[in-house]
Amino acid sequence: MDFTYTETQDMIRDTLSRFLADTYGFETRQKFIASDAGRDPAIWTALAQELGMLGASFAEEHGGLGGGALENAIIMEELGKVIAIEPYLPTVVIAGGALKAVGGAQADALIPEIIAGNAIVAFAYAEPQSRYDLANLKTSAKKDGAGWVLNGHKGVVYAAPWATHLLVTARTGGGQRDHDGVSLFLIDAKLPGIVRRDYPTVDGNRASEIYFENVAIPGDALLGQEGGGLPLIEQIIDEATVAVCAEATGVMQKLHEGTLEYTQQRKQFGVPIAKFQVLQHRMVDMFMEVEQARSMTIMGTLKLDLPAAARMAAVSAAKNKVSRGAKFVGQNAIQTHGGIGITQELAIGHYFKRATMIEGQFGSADYHMERYERLVLAE
Repeated sequence: MDFTYTETQDMIRDTLSRFLADTYGFETRQKFIASDAGRDPAIWTALAQELGMLGASFAEEHGGLGGGALENAIIMEELGKVIAIEPYLPTVVIAGGALKAVGGAQADALIPEIIAGNAIVAFAYAEPQSRYDLANLKTSAKKDGAGWVLNGHKGVVYAAPWATHLLVTARTGGGQRDHDGVSLFLIDAKLPGIVRRDYPTVDGNRASEIYFENVAIPGDALLGQEGGGLPLIEQIIDEATVAVCAEATGVMQKLHEGTLEYTQQRKQFGVPIAKFQVLQHRMVDMFMEVEQARSMTIMGTLKLDLPAAARMAAVSAAKNKVSRGAKFVGQNAIQTHGGIGITQELAIGHYFKRATMIEGQFGSADYHMERYERLVLAE
């Protein structure tokens, strides 16, 4: 398997890295989070219009650079290195992935708006009872003339406070846990009947509880096939899963680098603690987890085009390894720093919080181990 980036991919990584180094320092990030908006919209505009990063994974016919999932992974890793709070994952990876898969007038209309930085999409799929079961839905969309009426509750919808659009999963038929009868809708976030409760998350992002109360949505809001949306939803979730694996790799790298730097500065018995052999071993173990996470993420990304079962197995293998690696690196970083590692003033604690959230995002290590075993045994 070739893990070598192309010249264009190297350019994307280097350009974004330099931009974030200049504009997204830890203190600056903390100011963004503390603001009423929870972000600086100028950063998103710059990513779109100055750097062209929001178009890296889209086809040239829509104004993009002609890339795909690997470009998303490169960008997500760089965003992870600064624990960026930009809504790249729900907007570009998830909504963009769904639009690319469906195509047609919806893609032609919204993808250019995403690339230009004018559209932000939040993915409303999780419900209080659903856990990791994508088919376990109480939210319903019922036919009403040429359109639909949407009712239900979605929890922990990342980026919803900033969203112009919502990508919503809803049941249009069948029972609560049936695989058939699941549909996907892309709707305006300001429609009457949408009630939102916004809050900050532990890792510095913003999310919402969203309630749909007899929301009238047009017929063309349906993405893909009515009642047959689950395979598409599984596909975009898999794409999102390897994207957060890439983000985790960036987070883990900074946890390792920050801890290594600390051991070289912190002295005990008159010498830097980096001289202690047990800590040297720990630094090597952390480094190995970072490199293994990066390799597994690239492997999972390159296998996204395989048939569904093989794709899901590869993604689960990657997420299991990355989740376990993020936990190992994060806990060792905090243990090495001691109490100061979890203070608000030190960056290492914020990287640890994001790593902890990623562990469970789109499925825990145990969930993905079980899914991998089930898929492999079914072959």
